[in-house]
Amino acid sequence: MQGKRILLGVTGGIAAYKSPDLVRRLREHGAEVQVVMTAAAREFVTATTFQAVSGRPVRTDLWDAAAEAAMGHIELARWAQLVLIAPASADFLARLAAGHADDLLSTLCLATEAPIAVAPAMNRVMWANAATRANVATLLQRNVQVLGPAEGDQACGEVGAGRMLEPLELADRAGIMLLGGGPLQGRRVLITAGPTRERIDPVRFISNRSSGKMGFAVAQAAREAGAEVVLVSGPVSLPTPAAVRRIDVESAADMLNAVLGEVDRTDIFISTAAVADYRPAAAAEQKIKKTSDRMDLSMERTADVLATVAARPNRPFVVGFAAETESVEQHARAKLLKKNLDMIAANEVGHDKAFDCEDNQLIVLWRAGRRDLARASKLTLARQLVALIAESYLVARTGIVQRGSALA
Repeated sequence: MQGKRILLGVTGGIAAYKSPDLVRRLREHGAEVQVVMTAAAREFVTATTFQAVSGRPVRTDLWDAAAEAAMGHIELARWAQLVLIAPASADFLARLAAGHADDLLSTLCLATEAPIAVAPAMNRVMWANAATRANVATLLQRNVQVLGPAEGDQACGEVGAGRMLEPLELADRAGIMLLGGGPLQGRRVLITAGPTRERIDPVRFISNRSSGKMGFAVAQAAREAGAEVVLVSGPVSLPTPAAVRRIDVESAADMLNAVLGEVDRTDIFISTAAVADYRPAAAAEQKIKKTSDRMDLSMERTADVLATVAARPNRPFVVGFAAETESVEQHARAKLLKKNLDMIAANEVGHDKAFDCEDNQLIVLWRAGRRDLARASKLTLARQLVALIAESYLVARTGIVQRGSALA
């Protein structure tokens, strides 16, 4: 980022206390940083603090007579090579999505041709609100990069998604954007998530405990990395990640059909879904009545979605998941080889592990190596996994392993 010009917008939220550290991190990377604060931001951190760490006078007012004598908001909009708004409050996201221009920061966002990134920070319920999700989806469709949010403890005392990413990570993301986008920019990623349901009769089915949370987190992380993302999901109660196209299915056969309808245009296929291995050979047309002490079901194998994609000619880069209750790494590596996968992520399940939990841990395996991803929130793990997938995909396509890569 040496010599790169970053305009840092700071909006009103408790996470604004982290923004001076973000300025310091960006400057350590060699960037020039100009801070623009909203009126609400000044209720949390002073302009004097930002001036001290940035070495530049802070801009706060669209109606600053001295600055606007030379059309200062246009000058700032043209000066910036990247506009980064951190924290980005729910209010500012709404105003940005609506195209408001009633203060300096929103006005220069309309006037700039530089890429714009926002780092949301708010209460978890505000982040999950349908209005916020719609605003974020609108911004993503306009090529605004949404960085985060992270999950964890919040200032209000609650726990969940809504924390601003840490300054070090935001500085790294800014560097990626200045180099031309995320590591999956221009790539199309197809992801399966959640369980499948295999009908016994009109009111009963066979399924499993998968919540879909890991797969939805991977979809969000892939979208954050710049990919076009299609998510094929079994029955779950989760909101669709912003700017991700979702296809809902029920059975393993439905999932296979949906995947085959999308895979030809796919660069990377990530199978996180817990697809049922067996289904009733013949589902009853009417509810089965309780007429005896036993009921025997004749079962048959379902289609193997992951193996079907991996066996295709001109297939995408294929990543599988392995949920195991014992010998996790051994079973996962056997699956990697048997199904001819490029990479597999394995985790231990059962006994209150993985299923219905907010956190997880993974062992990631490929032909020539492995990587342990320590226990963390599923979204944090998903971001780490997507970074590994992006690196491995690049190696598979070019044969070049970058210096310092985890794949070296």
